[in-house]
Amino acid sequence: MNILPFAVIPTLFVIIVLLYILTSAVKVLREYERAVVFRLGRLSKALINPGGGGNGPGLILLIPIIDKMVKVTLRTVAMDVPSQDTITKDNVSLKVNAVIYFRVMDPERAVVAVEDYLFATSQIAQTTLRSVLGQSELDELLSERDKINQKLQRIIDEHTEPWGIKVSAVEVKFIDLPQEMQRAMAKQAEAEREKRAKIIHAEGELLASEKLAQAARVIASEPVTIQLRYLQTLTEIGTEKNSTIIFPIPIDMLRAIVGDKKPA
Repeated sequence: MNILPFAVIPTLFVIIVLLYILTSAVKVLREYERAVVFRLGRLSKALINPGGGGNGPGLILLIPIIDKMVKVTLRTVAMDVPSQDTITKDNVSLKVNAVIYFRVMDPERAVVAVEDYLFATSQIAQTTLRSVLGQSELDELLSERDKINQKLQRIIDEHTEPWGIKVSAVEVKFIDLPQEMQRAMAKQAEAEREKRAKIIHAEGELLASEKLAQAARVIASEPVTIQLRYLQTLTEIGTEKNSTIIFPIPIDMLRAIVGDKKPA
């Protein structure tokens, strides 16, 4: 059994310590990452953005034990807002969830000004969602979704701006209506369709009566047109050869053919 010489053990220990110090002292940041470094508990601004955001290497040299680094991503984060129970302005109970898109604009404030910016942003999004929907009516929520989304984005962005967070968009994803409200809305929509159908039918009857009145005035001014109409009707009926048609002939037509003979 081979045993290392006693003199080699200190050398190996020193090598291991040096490797540990080297790996803990050198940190590599990706393009979308920034480092917030605290040196003896104080913020070291010189190490927040190594390379100045250009093409330089994203390397950070830390002093072991003395320096502590917190990584912050600058990519846009899509966070789901859990389903919230709320009551609208017109006393309708709803369950609504949403999604919020935001990114860190100031890594220093995101770490120093708030304990956990992800959790804080989620909490302010939930409370704002309940508050805004509670001030809106159901019809407004269903028909003016873009207006609600813009209002949510503006309010949440005002609250997160001191934390170095920029909210780019908020979208209401799903509105869960009670079954009773869904049936009531279905009845309302059906009644609205019947109303439009009756109005359209009445408008059609009005237009038809106006055209018939115009036709009656033309026929009254020119009596011979009624004879032409009878002949046209006969032509249309004559195409059907599977039935016997009794068609009355007006006296005016016979008079036009035979002539008006007065007794002497």
